[in-house]
Amino acid sequence: MRTPCIAANWKLQKTVAEVEAFIDAFLPLVKDNTTVEIVLAPVFTALHAAGKKLAGSNVGLSSQDVYHEEKGAFTGEVSPSLLMDVGCKYAIVGHSERREYFNETDEFLNKKAKAIQAAGMTVIFCCGEPLSVRESGKTNDLLAGQLDGGLKGLDTNKLILAYEPIWAIGTGVTASPEQAQETHKFIRSHIEKILGADAAASMRIQYGGSVKPGNVKELMACEDVDGALVGGASLEAESFAQIVNFGG
Repeated sequence: MRTPCIAANWKLQKTVAEVEAFIDAFLPLVKDNTTVEIVLAPVFTALHAAGKKLAGSNVGLSSQDVYHEEKGAFTGEVSPSLLMDVGCKYAIVGHSERREYFNETDEFLNKKAKAIQAAGMTVIFCCGEPLSVRESGKTNDLLAGQLDGGLKGLDTNKLILAYEPIWAIGTGVTASPEQAQETHKFIRSHIEKILGADAAASMRIQYGGSVKPGNVKELMACEDVDGALVGGASLEAESFAQIVNFGG
């Protein structure tokens, strides 16, 4: 039985005070939830404060990005050990915005993922296709390439996948449960091909793309959907709590 993981990716949103206020409002709403792995990913500047607020709770802390080197002349970068130092247990890698705006390749993302795991954290590895690829019928080819290059040599016990159709991120358009299940099923079959049957059976695959309280229950009912990576609908405590509680 795969435990669903539902993570909030706040992107470039929320001050330290806003993050603290969110956590104060959010924790009481999910404190009794023992069936979902819950994760918050604030901006770098709020990680330390968030780590203190979340200590001892049932909610884990993630960074939105990381650099693969531990130390050195890398101005502006943050290493896995520094993230661990403020309480992070997870780090997101390969979000479509990082791939598109910062030209991050699968090889580079693989280096990041390996560094995260070497530090003892879990990787949330994102993959997904733009609308042009979906419409051309080449979604599976693109995803296979992202997985082949990005997951090479990783520990599957410290790895969560997040499938994010780029055409559904921040657009209000959500993949139908049928579309999500079809693509998640392909991803799981490809994981079996490259990493083995045990990894495929145990791997959690999140869906990300305009997940809301109103559609989360249908998405979570899909056989191969094991959680969600949530953007806009995670910015309000009550909204995200409803998602974590599957709309309840």
